[in-house]
Amino acid sequence: MEAVLGHLRGAIERGEYAVGDKLPSEAELCRRLEVSRPVLREALRALQTMGLTVSRTGKGTFVLSNGPVEDPTFGDYAASDLLEVRRHVEIPVAGYAAARRTPEDLDHLAHLLERMERETDTTAWVAMDTLFHLAVAQAAQNPVFRRVIEEIRDALARQSAFLNELGGRREQSNREHRAIVEALIDGSAHDATEAMAHHLDRVETTLTAIVRSEHTDGADTPTEGGPEA
Repeated sequence: MEAVLGHLRGAIERGEYAVGDKLPSEAELCRRLEVSRPVLREALRALQTMGLTVSRTGKGTFVLSNGPVEDPTFGDYAASDLLEVRRHVEIPVAGYAAARRTPEDLDHLAHLLERMERETDTTAWVAMDTLFHLAVAQAAQNPVFRRVIEEIRDALARQSAFLNELGGRREQSNREHRAIVEALIDGSAHDATEAMAHHLDRVETTLTAIVRSEHTDGADTPTEGGPEA
């Protein structure tokens, strides 16, 4: 998927597809690039997240911008807005959670973490990722915090999927989540806020690396192998 995205992004940024142009059909792109339709669709979703294209139901995918990519959008929210709010909410929330968590909260978080560390399916992992952040907010024992995370839940899931598909974040994220849970178990507000801050720093670093990545692949077939590539 990364190779397909790199190829299409490069073609758009080089002007091979101008702003307003319609991309070839999914069937045509699959044939040209020798990839399966699910792989292509993931790449097309990533292009849309980056603000380079827009999908119009029944009409196809059109070029919206030729870059450079600056601020991806996840659902209703720009990445920069989402991260700013997360820093102001989730870091102090982790501290409150360390002071107020119940045994039930810790059991729930530990169970979620164990499932995430075993999970290999990205879609299932992403769903649990959002549940993890909701559970930390729940442990802070303030319903307003949970409501805020609920409001951005869809955007968090979209961002998580994006980072995992393009940044290989899953294992690193699991380690960061474990550090958060261990701080909550210890009841250390300092360690919990530090662990959450580190987690959000890594999210930002990976996101920045993806959107600033330069793609120069001009080949017609960015992947090798048959339609399962």
